[in-house]
Amino acid sequence: LISAASSQNDNEVYPTMAEPLIKLSGLTSGYGDVQVLWGIDLEVREGEIACIVGSNGAGKTTLLRTISGLVQATGGSIIYDGNDILRAQPDVVVGQGIAHVPEARRLFRGLSVRDNILLGAYLRDDRQEIFADLELIYNLFPILKEREKQDASTLSGGEQQMCAFGRGIISRPRLLMIDEFSLGLAPQAVERLSEALVEINKTGITMLLVEQDVITAFEVAHYAFVIETGRVTLNGSTKELSDNPMIRQAYMGI
Repeated sequence: LISAASSQNDNEVYPTMAEPLIKLSGLTSGYGDVQVLWGIDLEVREGEIACIVGSNGAGKTTLLRTISGLVQATGGSIIYDGNDILRAQPDVVVGQGIAHVPEARRLFRGLSVRDNILLGAYLRDDRQEIFADLELIYNLFPILKEREKQDASTLSGGEQQMCAFGRGIISRPRLLMIDEFSLGLAPQAVERLSEALVEINKTGITMLLVEQDVITAFEVAHYAFVIETGRVTLNGSTKELSDNPMIRQAYMGI
């Protein structure tokens, strides 16, 4: 897993020749009578880090929850590794190789750091490999090893996010989706987590990030999608979008 790094991850090098691992076409969803997503078209290529940026309420979190099966789609398609998973239940989505690290970490109070991470492997039965992957996660985040018996809810915000990352990657996903990893964290913690995302991506895990901190997102990702009121309004490489005056003014404060 973590030690299997082989390719250089540089956000100026976009893997244009890779096939889409996941492709959304005309995706619509919402909550009851409230429609949030209005025909989302988006694809993430194998091996890349893609990010979704936009203002609060734009539909970013709903998009990840719809892919995960936590919110029921009302139309369109979600083609993942050649199969349409539009109506798949969350456990089936995880079993297909998609892991979701939700906003605010959502760790289980009363469970240790170790047990919170291992919950991510609940669909795996290769016990020896699970514990090998746990050690690799500890190598990536040594502080988690030091505090593996500590109640995860008592960790600092940055440490909780590391634990949430570990819970996601121990499922051995092909696609790791992470919602607002920098939310409420100190700059030093955000920098460490950003570095960890690049290291994780080097192992071959494709990533889709939702992030309100556009500068942080663009430093990590190869490609970006801008969502406004449930629609993709702009997309391109993060290098291209970083130079876009509209993006710089609206989202980067430059």
